[in-house]
Amino acid sequence: MSDLSFSHVCNWLKFRHLLLIETLGRTHNMHVAAQQMNLTQPAISKMLKEIEHLLGFALFERLPRSMPPTALGEQVLRYAQVALNDARNFVDQIDSLRQGGHGQLKVGGIFAATAVALPDAIVAIKQRKPLLSIEVVEQTSDHLMAMLEDKQLHLAVARFTDVSQHQRFDFQPLAPEPFCFVVNDQHPLSAAGPVTLPQLLEWPWILYPKGTPIRGRMERAFAEAGVAVPRNTIDTISMQTFLKVLLGGPMIGMLPQAMVEPHLASGVLVNLDTPLHLAPQDYGILTRKGEPLSGAALEFAEILLAHAGRGEGER
Repeated sequence: MSDLSFSHVCNWLKFRHLLLIETLGRTHNMHVAAQQMNLTQPAISKMLKEIEHLLGFALFERLPRSMPPTALGEQVLRYAQVALNDARNFVDQIDSLRQGGHGQLKVGGIFAATAVALPDAIVAIKQRKPLLSIEVVEQTSDHLMAMLEDKQLHLAVARFTDVSQHQRFDFQPLAPEPFCFVVNDQHPLSAAGPVTLPQLLEWPWILYPKGTPIRGRMERAFAEAGVAVPRNTIDTISMQTFLKVLLGGPMIGMLPQAMVEPHLASGVLVNLDTPLHLAPQDYGILTRKGEPLSGAALEFAEILLAHAGRGEGER
């Protein structure tokens, strides 16, 4: 087997090959992949064999009912997905510019960011670029970083959740994200003053799902207080569900302060005085390391940083 060379791969590998790899990676089925690509199964099979001959290894296992990627095939599949996402972004951007627009901007944000930082920055950049198309994804930090790495986003406003992420992303802090423990104004604890841990555990809680970074921090807060996590819980990542259930029933919720500030100000939610403590953690602009922002994404990041600086001056 001869060594691969960059020039050989560049001269031979085409987007249709990447599309085949990505389609097979999704379907694990040659027949379904052929249907989705509007090609015959023999043509798909021939193309796959050519790719594998070029690379010198099998990309997919040939099982009776499935074609999962091999260990090396997983790496090639990942490259195909990233390259195709990059190409889609390029086509969308060029098409928007060709039609007289100002391109496209795809940003992700955690819930605290989508409540305050992102809306203000979106209003500001739309005043400068009225035809700029903006897509906003609201998710947890881990999901946003996975999308960022796959080039499904230009930038994300989130927080680090693992030390290894520092090697893959650049981070510019914007603001701390404090959390609070809240109930609605009809809850028996709403006028109870300082609340003890046993009192907290008597009531149902609405929490972020298990496995999310915030849930992990919450579980550590309970552990540090010497008590188990409440067993009577509703787990959701939907902020709309979070707030509706919290406002409608005798629940205790832990939410970013930015999300509940208007409800606290109006009095329909009440901040509990509890012995639990969750230290605020900075969220900020996350970008792929070694890939400087440009165009609308750079301008949007500059607006976010300017607004954050102004906020610091006001505090």
